[in-house]
Amino acid sequence: AVNQFTIKGPHHTRRPDIVLFVNGLPLALIELKNPSDPNADVWKAFQQIQTYKDQIADAFQYNELLVISDGSDALLGSLSSDSERFMAWRTIDGVKLDPLGPFNELQTLVRGVLAPAYLLDYLRYFVLFEDDGHLVKKIAGYHQFHAVRAAIAQVVAASRPDGLPSVRGKGGVVWHTQGSGKSITMTCFAARVMQEPLMENPTIVVITDRNDLDGQLFGVFSLAQDLLREQPVQVESRQDLRAKLANRPSGGIVFATIQKFMPGEDEDSFPLLSDRHNIVVIADEAHRTQYGFEAKLKMPRISPSTAAANDAQVLQAAEPVARYQVGYAQHLRDALPNATFVAF
Repeated sequence: AVNQFTIKGPHHTRRPDIVLFVNGLPLALIELKNPSDPNADVWKAFQQIQTYKDQIADAFQYNELLVISDGSDALLGSLSSDSERFMAWRTIDGVKLDPLGPFNELQTLVRGVLAPAYLLDYLRYFVLFEDDGHLVKKIAGYHQFHAVRAAIAQVVAASRPDGLPSVRGKGGVVWHTQGSGKSITMTCFAARVMQEPLMENPTIVVITDRNDLDGQLFGVFSLAQDLLREQPVQVESRQDLRAKLANRPSGGIVFATIQKFMPGEDEDSFPLLSDRHNIVVIADEAHRTQYGFEAKLKMPRISPSTAAANDAQVLQAAEPVARYQVGYAQHLRDALPNATFVAF
């Protein structure tokens, strides 16, 4: 495949070992080292790629994936990845880890990423950009790739109006350890679900529980709008939330903090905003605030000074009657009763 592509550079410059083409474009590059050479390990392959970047930059103009291997170890990274961001691909089907046993990382990576069905899906939905002070190209790891694919299948099933009641609306929970790329998973999931034909141009509602998290995640999504094919919008107030979601016919990515789903002082419950079935709610940090289906009786609070007055008219004016109060989980479902919920 290298011979089909004109790589400009000094005539004495080495060329990559393997270049994979998709639709005529060199999208993946593989650099291999001899497994029988004790001085040629996987990091020599990494250093060789850095040399290629300087000497034959044309080879990376369309690059999406970089693979380095010494025949035993095999690591996957992006064009801007440093050595710490080159990671092993430990599964083929997303279920079994290291299915081919030790010393077969290259075979696992080739069959788990570079097989056409996986590779085309990966290139389309799992490459994005972030701003870490400078523009960075980021790619999903195996845990993110397969988590998104599993979540999409669950969301499609849960969003069907004629689906099983036991799964209706239940998109599932995706757990991450700290530092394992939750924001990338969420962005790739949103891109994938937005372009899923069975979802019929869904609306995505991203829920966070703090303003700073809302801004951070909104920034990640905004840099990925080419991948998402939508410009995300951020809700400014409770009134703005209702304006952006009420009677929206389709599409859109809306960011809001969960506190904006609190009913008004004159409301017993949150009003219906949309009864569409193709709304997907993505809840960030869902273990913190997305609770509260049970109604609790909220008793009137009477200050000691007021109680001492023992004046019936004063007491009645000081506090409304007792009423039941529910949490944010119920408010969300009152607003979007047929939505499908995915927690991260």
